[in-house]
Amino acid sequence: MTKNIAVFGLLVLWSMSGFAVESKVKLQWLGHAAFQISSNTNKTILIDPFLTNNPKTPEKLKGFINYSNVDVILVTHGHGDHVGDSIALSSRFDIPVFSPPGLNDTFISLGLLPAKLAPRFNKGGSVYPLGKNIKITMTHAEHSSEFKWKNENTGKTEIHEGGEPVGFIIKLESGFTIYHMGDTGLFGDMEFIGKYYKPDLVLIPIGGHFVMDPVDAAYAINHFIKPKYAVPMHYGTFPVLRGTVNKFVEALKGSKTKVYDMVPGDTIEF
Repeated sequence: MTKNIAVFGLLVLWSMSGFAVESKVKLQWLGHAAFQISSNTNKTILIDPFLTNNPKTPEKLKGFINYSNVDVILVTHGHGDHVGDSIALSSRFDIPVFSPPGLNDTFISLGLLPAKLAPRFNKGGSVYPLGKNIKITMTHAEHSSEFKWKNENTGKTEIHEGGEPVGFIIKLESGFTIYHMGDTGLFGDMEFIGKYYKPDLVLIPIGGHFVMDPVDAAYAINHFIKPKYAVPMHYGTFPVLRGTVNKFVEALKGSKTKVYDMVPGDTIEF
């Protein structure tokens, strides 16, 4: 008991001295490609927030009030199951959205977001919207990025510029690095990304049809990226996404990468 009180007192003094007590990195899967990341200093990043129309997102997590404290939204490309609720959340809580520059230009030109909430950057570039100790870098993804939008004046669905699809490398305060691959097929520069950015955790699509299937994804992990941890995503949401975690793990064949088989709503800490 005395020891616990002493430790608590030390933490209080540490906090009062002006130094923050860092917490662990928290990752919550919201279903499909949607994740919420809480950094070591409790900065919150929301990625591809396909929520209200996502059949895999738990009902209790569809309410926007869950995301009122989000600091930044990242969107990997223009498809509806990735743009999701980003525009509505950004508008309601004044959250900046970082997406492919062509997509942000479309958001602005259609009057969906003001320029201040749709800042531009591009592949190979890095931004620091959460301070100098959190670095977000945009990388390549092998996919497409059309943005479908219903024109309320005509009642017709229009196809607009969505820029090129991307992934994101997120390097947090502690150095822990997360690679959200976005929607992608295999491409050779995954090896460069693995060697150069050295991600600790990869959020990797395995569903097939539109993205890598489990065998492709396992090849990317074993031969290209070689991270410590992997979380499969973008599978099982719709019938065509037939890839499974079991098939992914089987295809890894004894890889040193630890796979987390998450259920939408689950949170893990690093």
